[in-house]
Amino acid sequence: MAGRKFGSTGLESLTWSMNTYVPALVARRFPTSRIVAFSTGNVYGLTSVAGGGSIETDVPRPVGEYAMSCLGRERMFEYFSGTFATRVAILRLNYAVEMRYGIIADLARRITAGEAVDLTMGYFNAIWQADANAMALASLQHAASPPLVLNIAGPEQLSVRAVCTDLASRLERSVSFGGEEAADALLSNGQRAWALFGQPRVGVSQLVEWTADWVRRGGATLGKPTHFESRDGRF
Repeated sequence: MAGRKFGSTGLESLTWSMNTYVPALVARRFPTSRIVAFSTGNVYGLTSVAGGGSIETDVPRPVGEYAMSCLGRERMFEYFSGTFATRVAILRLNYAVEMRYGIIADLARRITAGEAVDLTMGYFNAIWQADANAMALASLQHAASPPLVLNIAGPEQLSVRAVCTDLASRLERSVSFGGEEAADALLSNGQRAWALFGQPRVGVSQLVEWTADWVRRGGATLGKPTHFESRDGRF
């Protein structure tokens, strides 16, 4: 899981080094290993909300240097897999959440702070971190050459407006919104992974309940806002 996202703007060369060069060094050093490499749904670019989310066979259309460098990471593992027959699985994650980090935690803290929530990036996917971890471990068994590519995402296409409304009710706070939902968003379809590993165990209602309780009790945060609302690829 070599990667850099936050602070990429202004330090693009470091982002490319971490996301593309370091994975190439790893792939070259361990040619006989099975490798599960995390990528991101950002490599797809924006997709229609009505389309059900990007699938693994879609042509990548990364926007911004972070997403482009992540596609570069994929290409390095793809190259070395072809060169050395290294068994690889590439996981396009979109998005993992837990109590201290993730989109739901970001939204809960904005509501608590009395900040308006922008709705332009109006929809998202979320998967409990432990479910994503379990799928990553299980992917070792399915690593292949050429690499197996899988989307790791929750089954629901979540509405920012609906999740915020639910969070606000649980937090006993009001919520205000700005803007309107665009017709596209960064969305992934995880059916291929679910067919291999089964559905995620933790659903969105449980995630919202846990997050609201955590924030209400003053739980710690990792201090890493996701910036999921970015539509120009700048992080």
